[in-house]
Amino acid sequence: MGNLLPFFVFLLSLQVVAAKASDQNLPLVRFQGCYDGDTCTTTDAEKVRLACIDAPELKKRPRFRATKMSPIAYDNTSSERSADGLRALVLGRLVRIRRITTDRYGRTIAELFVDNRNVGQQQVINGHAVISQRYASQCAWATRS
Repeated sequence: MGNLLPFFVFLLSLQVVAAKASDQNLPLVRFQGCYDGDTCTTTDAEKVRLACIDAPELKKRPRFRATKMSPIAYDNTSSERSADGLRALVLGRLVRIRRITTDRYGRTIAELFVDNRNVGQQQVINGHAVISQRYASQCAWATRS
């Protein structure tokens, strides 16, 4: 068994090298803005939702009518922080995109890569998103976490 360990380490390193090489072949896009922590729009007006993660949603309007007696105020702090984190990762940069599918709203579901780092994974690491267990199988990194 001791003789097999170096072999498995070698195989794992080949997978990492192959994954990085394949990332280099992905198309490049630029983003003009990000709506929240997992959805951005390219300069070509393509709406892209990051695969395998779920970020806090921006709350636009109350579910119930606000009155003078009970005004409703939303705290969007975590959703704004998440969106700011995503903007810092992708805006003003060339981003590699691996398109996976399209959702029911017509958005492209994709993995994004900046400097060989997975943007969705970075959002999770930075605490701005969580892995979506429902769709984790679409991303190799999400099934290992």
